[in-house]
Amino acid sequence: MSRPNLEILAYEATPLGDLCLRRRELLSRPGTVITEITLDHQLLMSSHNTVSERALATEALTRHPGDDLSVLVAGLGLGYTAAAVLKSERVKRVEVIELLPAVVGFVTEGLVPLSSELLGDARFGVRQGDAYSMLEGEVTQPWDLLLIDVDHSPDDHLGAGNGSFYTQSGLERAKRHLAPGGILAVWSYADSSPFVDALRAAFGVVEVVRVSYVNDLVDEEHTDWLFLAGDD
Repeated sequence: MSRPNLEILAYEATPLGDLCLRRRELLSRPGTVITEITLDHQLLMSSHNTVSERALATEALTRHPGDDLSVLVAGLGLGYTAAAVLKSERVKRVEVIELLPAVVGFVTEGLVPLSSELLGDARFGVRQGDAYSMLEGEVTQPWDLLLIDVDHSPDDHLGAGNGSFYTQSGLERAKRHLAPGGILAVWSYADSSPFVDALRAAFGVVEVVRVSYVNDLVDEEHTDWLFLAGDD
C-alpha cells in the first residue's frame, strides 16, 4: 500500500491500537526519506528527530564509570537508543525488551534504517516481553544501566497497568535489578514533579535533564525530559 511519497511497510492491530510502520519522503525536502512508527494513529517515533532517544543512552553512560557494562533497554522503537549504547566500547551487552512483537519484527526483518547495524553487532539482543512485569519480578540478571522508553511520560502511559512503575514502591522493586553503581534512566516528553519525588524517595542521587532541539519540520523548539537516578 503506497502513495507517491508514502510507503506502508507494516500495519497491524495490537491491544494498544493500530500499529503502523511507514516510510515517506518529505514534501518540503524532495529526496529526504524518513521512517516513522504510529500507534493508534498518533506519531510514536521518527527517524528524523532522534536527539532525545540517543541522549537517554549517552547521559546514562556518562554517569557510569565502569567497563564491561550490561545494559537493558525497555522499549525498542526504531532502535536509536540501543544503537547509541552500542557505540560505547565500555558496553559488553545490550538487551532490548519490547512489548509489541511487531516492533521486534521491524528490526529483525530489516524494515528500519538501523536493522543491519543492530543485528550485525554481537553484543545486541532483542526479545518480546513486558519490561515492567520483569522489573516487578525476581532478579535473574543485574544490569549496570536500565534505560526506560516505553510510555509518553510518567503521567501518560501507553498501557493501563504501567503506572505502578512510577511510584516509590515500583521504583524500589526496579532498583533491585541494578548492579552496584547502576543507573536508571527514564525518557519522557514532559516533566513530572510526582515522579521526581518518587525517584528521590527510592534513590540517593536524582538528576533531571532537559533535551531541547529545533524540530525543523515545523520550525519549533521541542523539549523532552530524562530522569536519571542512582546511589552514591
